[in-house]
Amino acid sequence: MNTFDAIIIGFGKGGKTLATELANRNWSVAVIERSNKMYGGTCINIGCIPSKSLSYQSKKEHYEQAVDNKDELITFLREKNYNNLAQNENITIFDGEASFVSDHEVQVNKGNETKRLTSYKIFINTGAETVIPDIDGLRNSNHVYTSTSIMDLKKLPKKIAIIGGGYIGLEFASMYSQFGSEVTVLEDSSTFMGREDRDVADAVHQTMTKKHINIKLDAKVTGLQDTVDGTILSYVTQDTTHELHVDAVLLAVGRKPNIESLNLEAAGIEVTDRGAIKVDNNLRTTVPHIWALGDVKGGLQFTYISLDDYRIVKDDLFGNHNHNMNDRDNVPYSVFIDPPLARVGLSEEEASKQGYDIKVAKLPASAIPRARLINETDGFLKAIVDEHTNKILGATLFCAESSEIINILSLAMKTGQDYTLLRDHIFTHPTMSEALNDLFAQIKE
Repeated sequence: MNTFDAIIIGFGKGGKTLATELANRNWSVAVIERSNKMYGGTCINIGCIPSKSLSYQSKKEHYEQAVDNKDELITFLREKNYNNLAQNENITIFDGEASFVSDHEVQVNKGNETKRLTSYKIFINTGAETVIPDIDGLRNSNHVYTSTSIMDLKKLPKKIAIIGGGYIGLEFASMYSQFGSEVTVLEDSSTFMGREDRDVADAVHQTMTKKHINIKLDAKVTGLQDTVDGTILSYVTQDTTHELHVDAVLLAVGRKPNIESLNLEAAGIEVTDRGAIKVDNNLRTTVPHIWALGDVKGGLQFTYISLDDYRIVKDDLFGNHNHNMNDRDNVPYSVFIDPPLARVGLSEEEASKQGYDIKVAKLPASAIPRARLINETDGFLKAIVDEHTNKILGATLFCAESSEIINILSLAMKTGQDYTLLRDHIFTHPTMSEALNDLFAQIKE
């Protein structure tokens, strides 16, 4: 039996950062990772970093070179992340699949070898995995990929179908279109980008259509049949059956918490009706000495949320219990289509439904000197302001460099600033962020 002060299951952002924190406090820490291709977690290996690397390079590199560059980057980051932990004398890394034996004991299986670890504090950071829909012929097809496996595809598909019109699907649609693939997005909802205001969704739809991305709404995929050189995908729209001949099919219908092999029942850990590990505001599970961080606990699936989960756990262990999930308002997000879409806070529709009296500011990207300079004039900026308090309730930016600008808005909202701060602030020129001057100048006092 190997006894540790802490066991961390999963090598993700929250888990690896916590491992270093505990080890530096002279805790003995066991880190369990089932795949040697996942050191560092989802983000650097199969998520943000490789996908955004390919997206960035789609404007400047041939596909094959972009894939090689991506592979070189993640190999470097994976090794760096492994060494950061392995070189710490208080951390022991175990390769294998973890499963609970009891609430203090974890079994690690690797091939025919089994090890048992025990600790009075256990942290679960196993992430999420792609949802595989129940579609006839899908599991037997040789041309179906997840967002993980498709990034290892060495040859650019001439024609690709993407099942799912959510943010992941749209990011890959934008990227493959830029590389030169003929892209069709099949979304089973009749509403495009249902979380966003209609003017935002319409602008994104219009821009993607202009880039020759074919978006089919209310399209339900019914089956796949492989051929000699690809697959025939069947789908139904308004009771009419269609066939689509493609080289590759990408599944992008969502992700679910990765809990199947953990044997949570043995530890008495409860899950939600959506299959996520149930946690309180301090990320403790229903077993108080076991915590869950990152995607496995449900909610927002961003690496920066996993990092903030680490901060919550650190405060729970060593701090004053001042930081918990109740502090997590106005979290920004970005969708790396072209141009990127970024948002924080309430949409116009949400603010109205919640009873706010609002003022709305809009500014076309074409009005920004920097956008003209870099020849990226698609999209617009939009902000929602409380009419009575002058506080910013939310903003949506569909424009070049929006993934950077959104953090300025998020910080202003977090610190409770009036919109006039950004209206009157002195920004450098020519930049995209200076557009905040003109955006908030649209608000009439």
